[in-house]
Amino acid sequence: MKPEYYDELRREIAEHESNASYMAQGMLPLFVASHHSKIVIVGQAPGARAQTSGLAWDDASGRRLVQWLGVTEEQFRNLELFAHIPMDFYYPGKGKSGDLPPRKTFAPLWHDRFMQNMRHVELTILIGKYAQAHYLGKRTQRNLTETVRNYDAYLPEYFPLVHPSPLNFRWFAKNEWFEHELVPDLQRRVADIINR
Repeated sequence: MKPEYYDELRREIAEHESNASYMAQGMLPLFVASHHSKIVIVGQAPGARAQTSGLAWDDASGRRLVQWLGVTEEQFRNLELFAHIPMDFYYPGKGKSGDLPPRKTFAPLWHDRFMQNMRHVELTILIGKYAQAHYLGKRTQRNLTETVRNYDAYLPEYFPLVHPSPLNFRWFAKNEWFEHELVPDLQRRVADIINR
């Protein structure tokens, strides 16, 4: 795989007609990927700060995600270890209760192009209902909580997570098993992959 592959793909995505309004604002698609990446993190879409800085997960959610994974910031930013491929590569804008959702047509158009050329991936972490619906399809449970609670049903290929946003504080308070049981298992699996 040529190292220029993802640069070419970034240009193709940016120039696609569906992204014309973003191009007009000078916004580039935000993703981080290498054909060497071992773990893929599929999130929702970049936040406003991440889109501006060009750094994936550049906010409080990202800091919590790094803690969940049990890695350093340096490891998290190492594309030999982690790829960051959200469901939409552009900030979707503000809605009534947080950011707007990613475009439904975006991931089906581009994600296969990434995954087909990432031959060393050992784990794909699916953050939030949009990523889980796209990758797990009918295998999801009746709601996000049950899908995440039954994460071991999707291993070793996928690991579903709730979004690490501080806005989810009520969910974390109601689901203490997440921090006490799921996160330690996630950290063990990530450490095994990184240290292999």
